[in-house]
Amino acid sequence: MRKDKQQVIGEEISDEPIKLFLAVEPADATPPSLHKLVKAYRGLRINDFERFVGFFVEAGYDLDAKDAQGHDFIALIQDQRQAEPYIEVIRAARG
Repeated sequence: MRKDKQQVIGEEISDEPIKLFLAVEPADATPPSLHKLVKAYRGLRINDFERFVGFFVEAGYDLDAKDAQGHDFIALIQDQRQAEPYIEVIRAARG
C-alpha cells in the first residue's frame, strides 16, 4: 500500500448500502426473506447486520422463513465459526 494511502478498517457504512440487501432476490426457490438474511449475513459486519435486521423487520419480511428442508436462518448458519453474534441479533429481533 502506498504511504499516502490510509488503510480503512471498520468504517461505518450508511443506511442506503445496508438497505440494498433488501432488494436482493433469490434465483431459485429459496424464500425471499431467507435469501435476504443469508446475503446480509455474508456481506455485512455484525453492527451493520443488526441495523439491516431493523430495516428487514420494518419492511415486513419474515425472520422465521424456512427453506424447502425446513431450515430457518439460524439452522443454516449455526455451525459457522462467526455465527453466534448474528444468531443473537435474530433471536433478539424475534422477541
